[in-house]
Amino acid sequence: MHPRLLKTFLAVARCRNITRAAEAVHLAQSSVSDQIQALEAELGTALFTRSRSGLDLTPAGQALRPYAEDILALADEARATVQATVGQAAGSLSIGALETIASARLAPWLARFQADHSGISTRLKVAGSGALLRLLEDGEIDAVFCFDSGGFITGADERLARRTLAAEPLVLVAAAGQGQAPDGLADLAAMRFVATEPGCVYRHLFDSAFTEAGLAAPKLAAEVGSIGAIAGLVAAGAGFALVPRLAVSEALERGEIIEMPWPGQARTAALTVIWRRRRVQPPALKLLLAAAADGFAPVKPADARLRHAVSSLS
Repeated sequence: MHPRLLKTFLAVARCRNITRAAEAVHLAQSSVSDQIQALEAELGTALFTRSRSGLDLTPAGQALRPYAEDILALADEARATVQATVGQAAGSLSIGALETIASARLAPWLARFQADHSGISTRLKVAGSGALLRLLEDGEIDAVFCFDSGGFITGADERLARRTLAAEPLVLVAAAGQGQAPDGLADLAAMRFVATEPGCVYRHLFDSAFTEAGLAAPKLAAEVGSIGAIAGLVAAGAGFALVPRLAVSEALERGEIIEMPWPGQARTAALTVIWRRRRVQPPALKLLLAAAADGFAPVKPADARLRHAVSSLS
């Protein structure tokens, strides 16, 4: 079984669709179909069956899937081991990041990394944390830069390793001219807020800020899919928001929204890098992880002076 065929097989198993699988492995649809047929002919059995929802694995396909994953993982480890013996600092890396982190923190850092390691080519994928984690688990990307809180992103998945790079302050933001800040968390919990959808790490950070204080999370004026939309709705007076400062730094600088004091213990989000555990890490990934550990400067403390606050709590 050629690894190329197994990679295509896993892409079809994940996508459950020839067209999407072809896009994932950068092949024509006909090539994907031919490779699946060749693998089925080699094994002497069908690996997929059609259903209303797409292509489903047959019992034989389900049995093959974990072996295909192991074979490809071993091939990657073998390649990494050989590269390590000759000290080869070359190769390619696929990196995933939340849009906020990609633009505000990762872009300048990644430019420096590429300048220092010209033999390593990098590709950046920007998406939500859930989509990025699935790509990481499937081996489509090598590392993910995202926010996390108490292991919300990785959970108890022992296949994944994580490292906190910085603590990014969470800030309470409101429309310019909002006026006096609410006096205490209980008052704040009665106000209107804008937040992302459930399942998003930003939403988890928002909900836990109140539940950890024994309060129900505030009712929402709106649920939206991006931090940019949150900043726009807050600026328009739709409600408050609790978000990482770097996510709204430009809106704060432009004066579209203001930062208000948080009535309670300062909140932070862990800026984290996540990668798959391997017996041997590829040299390029080792260099990236080492550079990430050293290259992310400490962020502004969460209790630093609020330049945009309109008032302070009594």
